[in-house]
Amino acid sequence: MFQSLPLFVLFAIFLIAAVAVWFSGVQLSNSTDVLSDHFGFGEALGGLIFLALATNLPEIAITATASASHNLDIATGNILGGVAIQTVVLVALDVFGAKKKDALSHLASSIELVLEGVLVIAILVLAIMGTQLPQGVAFLRMSPSALIIAISWIVGVWLLNKARKDLPWQVKEQPADSSSEKDSHAKKQQTKKKQQHVGRAIFIFALASLVTLIAGAVLEFSGDAIAKDTGLSGVLFGATFLAAATALPEISTGLQSTWIGDYELAFSDIFGGNAFLPVLFLLADLLSGKSVLPQAQKSDIYLAGLGCLLTAIYIYGLIFRRRKQVFQRLGIDSVAVLIVYAIAVVGLIAISR
Repeated sequence: MFQSLPLFVLFAIFLIAAVAVWFSGVQLSNSTDVLSDHFGFGEALGGLIFLALATNLPEIAITATASASHNLDIATGNILGGVAIQTVVLVALDVFGAKKKDALSHLASSIELVLEGVLVIAILVLAIMGTQLPQGVAFLRMSPSALIIAISWIVGVWLLNKARKDLPWQVKEQPADSSSEKDSHAKKQQTKKKQQHVGRAIFIFALASLVTLIAGAVLEFSGDAIAKDTGLSGVLFGATFLAAATALPEISTGLQSTWIGDYELAFSDIFGGNAFLPVLFLLADLLSGKSVLPQAQKSDIYLAGLGCLLTAIYIYGLIFRRRKQVFQRLGIDSVAVLIVYAIAVVGLIAISR
């Protein structure tokens, strides 16, 4: 349907869907904050369970559609290629969310985020290992690697919840302005919770999720049509329109989280979404009836490795918690992520030729 539309109409559809995703992300962030507090999940775990799943709805739609139509290369690229791109979103949150206060990784002081980052790397390593298995290996339409990834994610979430309650870890040094900001945020939340019933928050979350699902899919389909009309190659399309389409929900919810002082929620949205993405291989296997991971291309494996590397950089940033900002905007870890990502894109173009 999109391929038959004029280019200017495709651009208009893309922009409208982008605006819809943006405003839905704002509502997702606000409602997640209420739901996480109500159910006692905390900011980091709430971001992992609620926000990360909601912002990945476009990826879920694309994976389901591609797998059902046996476009397994699209499904695999959508999952493994999305991790690195979504990690780079933290750079944007560092610039426009933390602003000139402190580096984002300093403001988001939580051992849970470090553990979430470790979970991302563990899940990606399992996915990379799964690409080396024979294609014919399957059990009840599921490959062993996809099943292990799903089980590992569930166990990881359980361990994160346990760590939130049991680990004897505490922050000895708080950011200079974080305590007053968090106190102010807590007062705002108390006022908001008096005005906003949990039932209303659930309704807003569900409605915003539905809009994100539909608008996110429209973003990707219209972006694909624009790329073909303008003659963009697959690699350039993935680095421009597809990257913008899949990252918009995370950018919107992340910025909203930082603006209300929920820095942990912003980080957890990215790490949680990245940890969940490879779980979609289970859905891809079930819908296609084939083992999807073993059919991954060199570029897919390359991007999965890049996702591990970028996540590791931010884990170090969260542990060292340096306040220093480069150009009064970027944390040192964000600068490192930008440099590594730029170099990696050059390598991606080289191996994709």
